[in-house]
Amino acid sequence: MTRHHGGPGPLDEYPGAGGRDPVRRQELLRLRGHRVAWLPPLVLLVAIAVADYHTTGEFRMISWIVLVPGIAAAICGVWGTALFALASLATYVVVDGAWPHEYQAGLADFVLVALGGILATLACVVRVREERRVLRMGDVTETIRRTVLRPLPPGWGGLDHAGVYLTADAEARVGGDFYDIQPGPHGTRVLVGDVQGKGLGAVEAAAALLGTFREAAYHEAGLTTVAERLETRMIRHRGHTVALGRSDGDRFATAVLLGFPDDDPEAVDVLVFGHEPPLAVGPGGVRALPAGAGLPLGFGDLAPGPPGARRVRVAADETLLLVTDGVTEARDGTGAFYALAREVGRAVAEDPGAAEPARLAALVRDGTLRHCGGRLADDTTIFTVRRRVGPEGVAGAP
Repeated sequence: MTRHHGGPGPLDEYPGAGGRDPVRRQELLRLRGHRVAWLPPLVLLVAIAVADYHTTGEFRMISWIVLVPGIAAAICGVWGTALFALASLATYVVVDGAWPHEYQAGLADFVLVALGGILATLACVVRVREERRVLRMGDVTETIRRTVLRPLPPGWGGLDHAGVYLTADAEARVGGDFYDIQPGPHGTRVLVGDVQGKGLGAVEAAAALLGTFREAAYHEAGLTTVAERLETRMIRHRGHTVALGRSDGDRFATAVLLGFPDDDPEAVDVLVFGHEPPLAVGPGGVRALPAGAGLPLGFGDLAPGPPGARRVRVAADETLLLVTDGVTEARDGTGAFYALAREVGRAVAEDPGAAEPARLAALVRDGTLRHCGGRLADDTTIFTVRRRVGPEGVAGAP
């Protein structure tokens, strides 16, 4: 999960999704900053030796010591596993030799323990190598994520904001959803969208659209012109993928484009491209902003002309909530959709402070995951934004 927000808030309290990577597992094997991965196999080694000492000659447990290097292979390093394999073999020899000859387990179990230690060490080598590969891939995907979804500074463009990004594939960390804020001399612009499809092709299309948005939103005076640039970029990207002979040349993207003009602090210009319309959430309740009739990016040639921006009034205490279909199409066990507006309205009625951007993003995230039982069917983006009040709310032009 990705989180961007304008300062400390509820999103800080939650770990990211996809907690199955090697780093987090190793964190669980620490106690007060010290690694304790060696402790379980050591306890098992001692326990088997002591138990065997207290058994009768007809029931020997010493051969169970072959489990020790197997446990070590799962949680220790290669040298640690090899050390436990040797320790198990040595313990077997000492403990078994202490019994009278007629009760000794003998050579067969000795070979079993030795072979088990060798196989456990080899398995540990494979496991460690795979974990290192996963960590390297994690670094690559994190770099891609930060390139596509760049970190947004607090108060960027004079806006308080919070973003939650959950991938349906918990290991992927990045998908086809995208969002960004671009301040400029013509006001601050916000883009939130969802590329059709999954995989690296969707990530590539999202990166292309974001690159165009960052340049056009800064240089172009009209929001409609920014929209035309995005449409052109989507068509050009599709043409490029077709020329490469790829099968994903029919991609499109739904999106919401917002403009916060500097000359009207209570106005927002809205352009919707086949996307869920933004919700304005405040102490007075929840209302949907006008959606318009814009087609998804990539289908502009089917429309009679470019969509026009609608200017709507937004109060200073209202937060704009934008989500992708991972939220609106989340289903529970009975197949019922998540009632976003109703749930948010209920929460704000109970606590008007829930409309604050970071709290609102956390509220929708938790509600979505609770509704679908944590089983996301699609990438999910929740983005909340509102103007900052006061002199620091003036948009910059980086």
